Amino acid sequence: QLSCLVKVVTLHGIPKDLDSYPKDLLLFLSPSDYAATGSCREYFANIGKANLDVLQRESSQRKELLLEALACLKIPGMQVNEEDAEILGGLVCDLGGEYIRNSGGTLLKRLSQCESFLPDQEEAIRRVISGGNTTFGPPDTWSAFTLKELSGLIPVLDHSVLQKIPK
Repeated sequence: QLSCLVKVVTLHGIPKDLDSYPKDLLLFLSPSDYAATGSCREYFANIGKANLDVLQRESSQRKELLLEALACLKIPGMQVNEEDAEILGGLVCDLGGEYIRNSGGTLLKRLSQCESFLPDQEEAIRRVISGGNTTFGPPDTWSAFTLKELSGLIPVLDHSVLQKIPK
């Protein structure tokens, strides 16, 4: 339905008030289509707020969006900083394990909002948390507040991490 709606909305060109349309609609436009109304950073900031589950995980369309976002943001060396993570929004859930490992704890809070993870992502999350070099500190210093902040990551944690968390 959204794909059809985009065709109707853009029938006579890209509307100038495109930002007033639902963010999910933007998933079916390309950054070059959006360029007429704003920058690629604005486009991906809006995409990051969209419901990415409209597109199937691991779909070519979703993978292409992530690649275009990384190119637009000029993210160096597979390391995402806080500002870029903010722009990526939900696209953070599609970042591979190497991005998660290289970004340290920067992505943990955002990743905790993801619905599911691939095995490579799970391993990277465990490694980053086990290293303890995050804003949350090592698991043996965590509080109830920390667990609430990272609640979406708890199913990913293995016994070696869970046993370190204070009761």
